[in-house]
Amino acid sequence: MSYKPFDLTGKVVLVTGGNGGIGLGMAEAVAQAGADVCIWGTNDEKNAAALETLKGYGTKVMALNCNVADEQSVIDRFAETVAELGHVNACFANAGVSSDRRRNKDGFTGMSYEEWRRVMSVNLDGVFFTLREAAKHMVERGQGGSLAVTSSLAAIMGQARGEHYGATKGAVNSMIRGLAVEFGRNGIRANAILPGWIETSMTAGSFAFPKFVEAVKPRVPAGRWGTKEDFGGIAVYLTSDASSYHSGDTFVIDGAYSLF
Repeated sequence: MSYKPFDLTGKVVLVTGGNGGIGLGMAEAVAQAGADVCIWGTNDEKNAAALETLKGYGTKVMALNCNVADEQSVIDRFAETVAELGHVNACFANAGVSSDRRRNKDGFTGMSYEEWRRVMSVNLDGVFFTLREAAKHMVERGQGGSLAVTSSLAAIMGQARGEHYGATKGAVNSMIRGLAVEFGRNGIRANAILPGWIETSMTAGSFAFPKFVEAVKPRVPAGRWGTKEDFGGIAVYLTSDASSYHSGDTFVIDGAYSLF
């Protein structure tokens, strides 16, 4: 008899920022494993393109325009997701923005409050709004579930000129630990995923600089940049019954970069 826990048939997964990069890699994998999927994004064209890709896997899929920094938008879109797909078994709070050197040319001492709030509003407030709605739904439904956040190596390594970005990622790691403790009695698990250097639109600027590539890529023991496909396995695992007793953890997916 084959091992069945990784079969996601009957499960519903929400992925914020699911129209590209790591989020789309997660959405594709869980759809291929049998889950119905809803992705949120703020770019309608990218949403439509991602939706067409996801439709090819044969499960029920939908895409909604949602700015996770807008509390009411998160509340409304979550309710819409549940109304359409019936429930949510796993929620991946993946939407995020990066630090922007163009906005922060003078580093930490010259950082504006506007730039600080730009990053905080999406990477921290947006995760709070998203996971709060998901936790509320899972508690009321009474059948447990999985909460996950896409954090970053910036949570555990210093990032010059990116203190605001690192602060959000350290904060969501702590949030996840608290959720794991608070909602364990409800059968709800919570975990964080820490990507290393991954080829996405968010990292395209850095990867365009030859000096950066020459300095960083040799430090990745795996010998390559990560791709969105490298996050499919962890998404399937955290959605599946195989992870039912795995909570409060931080999964570092970086090709061993942080160890070298």
